[in-house]
Amino acid sequence: MRGWAIALLLICTAVGARPLSHTPDLSIVGSYGAAEGDATILERGGVLFLARKGHAPEPLKYIGAARYRAGSSVALVTAKSLTIDGQMLTRRDFGAETEAAIRATARRDGAALRQAALAATPPAEPPSRRASDLVPLEGLVPHVRIDTRYASGNNFTGQPIYERAGAYLQRSAAEALARVATALASKGYGLIVYDGYRPWFATKLFWDIVPADKHVFVADPAKGSRHNRGCAVDLGLYDLKTGAISPMPSRYDEMSARAYSDFAGGTDAERANRALLRAAMEREGFTVYDSEWWHFDYRDWADYPIGTASFTQIEATRRR
Repeated sequence: MRGWAIALLLICTAVGARPLSHTPDLSIVGSYGAAEGDATILERGGVLFLARKGHAPEPLKYIGAARYRAGSSVALVTAKSLTIDGQMLTRRDFGAETEAAIRATARRDGAALRQAALAATPPAEPPSRRASDLVPLEGLVPHVRIDTRYASGNNFTGQPIYERAGAYLQRSAAEALARVATALASKGYGLIVYDGYRPWFATKLFWDIVPADKHVFVADPAKGSRHNRGCAVDLGLYDLKTGAISPMPSRYDEMSARAYSDFAGGTDAERANRALLRAAMEREGFTVYDSEWWHFDYRDWADYPIGTASFTQIEATRRR
């Protein structure tokens, strides 16, 4: 497990960590400092905690006027900064900062990178054990909402990648996802799907456009993605009664430590939603990707070939 995650998880076993009389201000939950892991404020069991490099995690006791006691220190926490032991740490949204840099690259070089990705050739592979049988999730998965981020500018590149909206999986994976949806509906939740099958050119484009130090969040096109095989799905939860998206420790497609499936920060509610989704998916043969709480691979992924067909081509084939 990552070192910073181990430090945060010590909070789970903190002695005497009981809810305090002051209702915790969850708006200050987040990351502070020059780098990820410098300082993190999170909530657990109704208590705010401060985890800092070189310090054991400490509960924050509110003492008034935006001030908290953390061990022997007093911290001043605002919406923009954390000041403790004479040091002011700026509140940071590392995922948003990375996204802004990627979008700048996309605006400058996106067209050329897209053309290069479309012209590239997927890796050669031995014959697959199963023929591709991609099916749309709409109409098969109960209560599913499809929000195809890559068919619009509402994604980390800021530009449409797919020519149209849609969400497809191999039939066995789609049927397993339908069982997940049925189980979650009994608990009052529906699935919102952001991506399923992904044509290989998109994987190549993402690899080329994302900085090398963030490649853990994208698949290597030289190997192909499980999305390319129609056996990976990106998804979250929504409330069936209100339609509200269930909060998670990070945004979808956020390239920061908050996206990791073992991230110990955030709030109780966010971690509980993440755990509910993961448990439901794992019961039906899906495995979470360690670096992305929203990404799940189906167990049969190795049986299928890397796909290059666009959504329009898939639909044309299905109509024949």
